[in-house]
Amino acid sequence: MKNHRFCLWLPFLIFAACSTDGALQQILGRNVEPPVFMECRPVSPREIVFKFTTPVKVVTLFFDTDLEVESVGEGSEILVCFSESPGEGVKITADILVEDADRNSLNVIVPFRSRNDRMPALVFNELRTEYSKPKVEFVEFLVPESGNLGAMRLFIAGHSLAKPAYEFPPAEVKAGEYIVLHLRTVEDGCVDETGEDLSLSGGTEAQANARDFWLPGTAKMLRKTDALWLMDQDDRIIDAVLLSEASGPEWSSDKIAEAAEFLAIKKAWLPASGENTGALVPSDALISSGTTNTRTICRDESIPPKPRAANWYITATSSATPGKPNSTKRYN
Repeated sequence: MKNHRFCLWLPFLIFAACSTDGALQQILGRNVEPPVFMECRPVSPREIVFKFTTPVKVVTLFFDTDLEVESVGEGSEILVCFSESPGEGVKITADILVEDADRNSLNVIVPFRSRNDRMPALVFNELRTEYSKPKVEFVEFLVPESGNLGAMRLFIAGHSLAKPAYEFPPAEVKAGEYIVLHLRTVEDGCVDETGEDLSLSGGTEAQANARDFWLPGTAKMLRKTDALWLMDQDDRIIDAVLLSEASGPEWSSDKIAEAAEFLAIKKAWLPASGENTGALVPSDALISSGTTNTRTICRDESIPPKPRAANWYITATSSATPGKPNSTKRYN
């Protein structure tokens, strides 16, 4: 049926290239503009919504997992209900063919992650911005409460303001765990530890008592002037860190300035004064100029976590501790 519909639609596409939209609509006596896909979003552990610009009905719907569909709605927001939850933050690909009232069809293949309402409130704990093979840049988190990481997203402003640098797979974590996201993969044997075995991964600085994840590829992802934040599936910020290599009144790039403005609006990072002034400048950030491959940026674990520069410091030389409690030895 899907191939048959595509063959019927193809001559219209070719014909449309030779005619104005108005002329084609007059000949056919109907609207020929297909609906536009907006997004796919989980709304509950058993439900997802496909959003389109105009009301549509589903012609066919397939998933790449053995999910039993209980019901399928129609309209501009198609609510699909599964008979049971696929699990927290499971990656699924949908293949959906829809048709509007004028028989214009649209086929969309879209990946998404199932709903996860058990995300723990992770805390940024240690950062390395400098690379010296085989020791790669990393972001370490401390887990304050048990939960599941599935579908949690890490954004790094220098990489992209809109596209996550990393999306966590489903993994049950316990309070007190350290999680290390290594920002390059330059060795063999580097695997994500999503189960109970925390000694599974190889690779330099992988720890037997910490949970290791690895970002594929070898591109540089984190810089001394950057902004990082974690987001849940409702676009709420879980935690954030703002870095600047130099203090001063202005940011070194428009992208970082935009990220700083975003974190200020969301109240995800506090100014140096501790008061919400509505703007963040480099002097409000953690000044990172002293960091090296062995001098990392650490949160003071002896005080309650707060998103402000005063809670962070740079460790002394050779005091990096990925996957372990932070060193209390400080640079300068």
